Parts: sequence; C-alpha cells; structure tokens
Amino acid sequence: MSEIKNLLLDLGGVVLNVDYHKMVDVFKEYGVMDFDKHFTQAKQVEIIDKFEEGKCTIEEFRNGIRDLVNVNLTDEQIDNAWFSMILDLPKERIELIGLLKLKYNVYLFSNTNELHIELLKKRYEEEFGFDIFQMLFTKAYFSNEIKMRKPHPESFQWLLNDAEIKAEETLFIEDSPQHIEGAKKVGLNTYWLTGGETINDLYDKKII
Repeated sequence: MSEIKNLLLDLGGVVLNVDYHKMVDVFKEYGVMDFDKHFTQAKQVEIIDKFEEGKCTIEEFRNGIRDLVNVNLTDEQIDNAWFSMILDLPKERIELIGLLKLKYNVYLFSNTNELHIELLKKRYEEEFGFDIFQMLFTKAYFSNEIKMRKPHPESFQWLLNDAEIKAEETLFIEDSPQHIEGAKKVGLNTYWLTGGETINDLYDKKII
C-alpha cells in the first residue's frame, strides 16, 4: 500500500454523532408510524436522494415528505424531525482532527442537504466560535453542493480529481458499508467504523 497522505472522513457517524432512530421516533410523535420504511442508514427514498444531491428545494423536499407519509405535517414538524437525528460533536474529535492535519490533508465528504448544513454551521459557530468546516478540513465536500452523493463511484472520482489527490494515497473512513463499497471501486483505501468505534480509537491504535 502507498503511504497515506490524505484522510477522507464521513460526517455523520464519524465526525459527529447521529441517531437515525431518533428521527423515526419524532415522526411517530407527529403521527407518522412507519418512517423507517422510507429512511434508514442503509437506504432511503428518492425525494431524500434528490435533496441530498441539491436537485430539489427545501419547499419541494417538505412537500415530498408530506406526500410520502400522507400526513399534513407543518414545515416546523418536518424540520424538527429532520434535525433530531443530529446529535453532538465531541470536543475530542475536533482536537484530534486538528492534530491529524499536522500529518495529513484531511477532507470531509458528506451526504447532506441544505437544511442540515444551515443548522450545523449555525450550531457549531455558536458553540465553538468558528466555522468548523473551514477551520478543521483541508476542504469539505457536501453532496448537495457537488450534485453527487455516496456511494456512487463517480462522486468519489470527482472528489479525487477536484482535490488533486490519488486514491492509493487516501484513506476513506466511513460508518456505512455501502459507501465503503463505492469508494473501493475507485481504488480508495477504506476503513469501516463499526460497533461504536471512533476515529479517536483509530488514532489510539495507530491506524491513523
């Protein structure tokens, strides 16, 4: 294996904590009893794919969710449920990424959307006093901005080309197995975080 010069990190489940079940529970409080049929860590419906690829507006996304669940949810209810999956960003991970930047180029690649990015930038600027995406990463790539999402191999290849880095010199760290498989197709080195393992554990084990 070539020397690793670059780290490519997922956001939810790797940098910050998420809980997809919490969102399902909040939707249940609003009368949507089966949202897990439409969205899990492993799969999701087309309207969410389109939102993550920047191919629909916030209004179109909310209307799509209402049509999907056949419940007349308010915008606020949809946003509350959608935001509820995002938990905390442990301070020790911020400190670790700062340390890793002394050794690697550290990139971020997230399947995300306009609502989540607006929330995160506001929340973390208030909490930490700076834009974490600009400060922590060599460059942050968001699916809704590049109009492509994981696990499609072309999204990884586009990122490699844009960053001008080589797949064989890059380690992709991710908690969703389908994204790991997509990354492997373009030659990226990969590490699948499972069982509660964190990037801090990888550092302690000298994997990164």
